Amino acid sequence: MPPLPQNRHLVTEIPGPGSMRLARRRAAAVARGVGSTLPVYAARAGGGIVEDVDGNRLIDLGAGIAVTTVGAAAPRVVDAVREQVAEFTHTCFMVTPYEGYLAVAEALNRATPGTHEKRSVLLNSGAEALENAVKIARSYTHKSAVVAFDHAYHGRTNLTMALTAKSMPYKSGFGPFAPDVYRAPASYPYRDSLIDKDLGSDGGRAAERTIGVIESQIGAHNLAALVIEPIQGEGGFIVPAPGFLPALLAWCRDNNVVFIADEVQTGFARTGAMFACEHEPIAPDLICTAKGIGGGLPLAAVTGRAEIMDAPHVSGLGGTFGGNPVACAAALGAFATVEAEDLVGRARRIERLIFERLGRAQADDDRIGDVRGRGAMIAIELVRSGTADPDPDLTKALAAACHRAGVIVLTCGTFGNVVRLLPPLTISDDLLAEGLDVLVGELAKL
Repeated sequence: MPPLPQNRHLVTEIPGPGSMRLARRRAAAVARGVGSTLPVYAARAGGGIVEDVDGNRLIDLGAGIAVTTVGAAAPRVVDAVREQVAEFTHTCFMVTPYEGYLAVAEALNRATPGTHEKRSVLLNSGAEALENAVKIARSYTHKSAVVAFDHAYHGRTNLTMALTAKSMPYKSGFGPFAPDVYRAPASYPYRDSLIDKDLGSDGGRAAERTIGVIESQIGAHNLAALVIEPIQGEGGFIVPAPGFLPALLAWCRDNNVVFIADEVQTGFARTGAMFACEHEPIAPDLICTAKGIGGGLPLAAVTGRAEIMDAPHVSGLGGTFGGNPVACAAALGAFATVEAEDLVGRARRIERLIFERLGRAQADDDRIGDVRGRGAMIAIELVRSGTADPDPDLTKALAAACHRAGVIVLTCGTFGNVVRLLPPLTISDDLLAEGLDVLVGELAKL
């Protein structure tokens, strides 16, 4: 098959007839509760393009929700997967282990922040990683309570729904949820500054507010773990004020509380560092990863301090498919791609290009309340003109207009008013610039 052309090209309206035929099949076969952002069906993807079954080529500013960081068909990943599939697809690491699992664990132990001795366990999804991180923390501390944050998202399983803040669509109607999970205020600089300018810029002050809630409403003597995204994802790509994360980590260390960093969306070169924790920098006790580490295949991990990771009894961790050999091969191909192509540096360049373009747009349009993020994880918070009131209707309309124009963008945010940009790091400058021009142009029409 010839290489996928790297240009936006629309041959039908979105969706086209082929996608509409598949949509009719979907309605008869797939559960209604599974949503999709775009009504198009993919046929090929690579670089910065997704091609649908009608031959439309769309600029990809979503990367499968930060999964195809190294591209949707990265050659090193493809080659590694082909080679492994020809050898064996499964034995179960808990039955007859294999070297690929070890190699991925070793790579994660080297790559994650901190020089302390580490261990890893491989799993299938980000939610499963969070579930296991909490199990490990409870086993280590012999305490049960867990703190999560306003605007947090950690998954769709029972425990991770309890950790997640937003009700619709993630939690509504699915309770009761796992007990002994509590919520504390996060650092949200844009909105905190509307209340108190210093609170929005001083992470130490924001941490004092958080710690005060934890100590008064839960008590450190009951708390096993604090679970936090270094940059909140579904909550709106919220980058905490400088000093917030280090202050929380210091408090955790003083109080025998395990600091769990959810790097499922932020990890693996996405933010212009291998892990978002490195921007402060901090070295969490446990780091949960998924999405980008598998090169598009399902893989997740918990990596952390050896003494904490080794707390659970033998056979207390695991799972039939955790660390599947094909997914491990893909992960090793993805690690090699990040290093060989300097995708950490590439993410930093993408950040500069996006901020430069959106900064100009923000100066001309007061409905762009905030532009924030790091690397190739950037968001636009949309508000009603002349106010800071969230505008979810404008956000929904802008995303739909971009989709019709052949640009994949995603939305998020507790208030439904954030457009998030997560391009694959393999996207070209020209494609990225065109996608941003479409985004800004469509906003100007609304």
